[in-house]
Amino acid sequence: MSLIGLDIGTTGCKAMIFAQDGRILAQARREYAVQTPQPGWAEQDAEQVWALAWQCLRETATQATDDPPVALALSCQGEAVIPVDRRGRALRPAILGMDTRTTAENAWLSETLGADALFQRTGMPLHTINTLPKLLWLQRHEPELWREAHQFLLYEDFFMRRLGGEAVVSVCLASRTQLMNLASADWDADILARCKIERARLAKPAPPAGGVVGKLRAELKQELGLAQDLWLVSGGHDQACAALGSGVIVPGLAMVSTGTAEVVEVAMESPTLAPALQKGGVSIYRHVVPGLYLAMTLNHSGGLVLRWFRDQFGRQEMEQAAATGVDAYDLLLEGAPTGPTRLLLLPHFAGSGTPTLDVRSKGALLGLTFATTKAEIVKAALEGLTYELRLNLDLLRAAGVAIHELHAVGGGARSALWLQIKADVCRIPLRVPAVTDAACLGAALLAGVGAGVYPDFTAAVAQTVRWRERIQPSAAWTEAYEAQYARYRRLYPLLAELLAEL
Repeated sequence: MSLIGLDIGTTGCKAMIFAQDGRILAQARREYAVQTPQPGWAEQDAEQVWALAWQCLRETATQATDDPPVALALSCQGEAVIPVDRRGRALRPAILGMDTRTTAENAWLSETLGADALFQRTGMPLHTINTLPKLLWLQRHEPELWREAHQFLLYEDFFMRRLGGEAVVSVCLASRTQLMNLASADWDADILARCKIERARLAKPAPPAGGVVGKLRAELKQELGLAQDLWLVSGGHDQACAALGSGVIVPGLAMVSTGTAEVVEVAMESPTLAPALQKGGVSIYRHVVPGLYLAMTLNHSGGLVLRWFRDQFGRQEMEQAAATGVDAYDLLLEGAPTGPTRLLLLPHFAGSGTPTLDVRSKGALLGLTFATTKAEIVKAALEGLTYELRLNLDLLRAAGVAIHELHAVGGGARSALWLQIKADVCRIPLRVPAVTDAACLGAALLAGVGAGVYPDFTAAVAQTVRWRERIQPSAAWTEAYEAQYARYRRLYPLLAELLAEL
């Protein structure tokens, strides 16, 4: 019995069909655009996302005819909001999580409901990323659409309505909206009333324990060429699904996902709602694994810093990579010094993420001499990103969140050098799973547990998550990195005012 994990990301989607033992049987990917009609806005054609995701599903279904899938679950980008009509069709482009137009709405929420009270009730600090201020913006700035819309959906419930007929959302994804009461796993009636949002215009929350929420409509099943029913199972936030797909299912385990951005997810037995986490912008929400919670940190830059350097200064390496098949980043790092570089790179190319949350901050590079090489600068970028990771891990630990081991997924998990830097700087062991498309695998495991293919999540992970390697901190370099990290901690406070002026 095979299982489908469908991942709806910010810039692309992918469908993967997994065998019961975790082997990849089929996969398909598509990319789509993020629209920026005004500075600070980020929107997306949700109908195009649906069409391209359906192409992925059809393509994978034709590849897995020997072992047809029995269940599907979704892994979705968080916080995006899509107004739909009575047929479930989008009435305007989705407003994405990265959209920052809601400063005034957040000020109103702070004054009306209180930032502290909202964090204690929902686990979400005040931030433009949240769904709640996006809904308030629609109320105020597009009142005709607000009246016309039948429902306001996230990507998971938008897809579930199209696939199965009913808009159902996982408590995991819903708990990232700032509309759900973290304790009750239901929409918060007081928040809805004070913000004039009718419960009926939101999706139905799935049971906290997840499970089957519907089945694929007959005409869609026929399009996929399936002879048997395909069960639709409650999914979750993409990072939470990646945590499951990388084996983060017990308290104290954590995942670092390094792609366009870099995210840390730490599993917790109960929600830690410390003021320091709120101040640092760390969100606390429900895991896709029932009974567990997650703390999430976010660095907006992540791998984008490396891509920027490659595209601007690595043309020769890109041409050589195209001719030889060697990765351009490996070529850029050839000859990099062992141990810490003599440079400090502040990777705030899109402002800073958690824990400083300074949208006015900028990137900076200190320590240049005539002896500095291109490889040293690239390695300094890896180090700067990892120092930011350490800042967040230190904040979590200081707030009482236990972290014993990091599981590394995403594109960054393919770099042996970066993985070793993470272990050395953060002084923590790293494990790398064989399947680094962990969000798709996590969604497939949700589908499998919901449909009864696995008895529970422990068994699901034991059967499917294989480990490629384990990386220990290097005794030769941890102390040297500790000294350089101490210098790095002084960098942003020293430069913040000047960078804001720039």
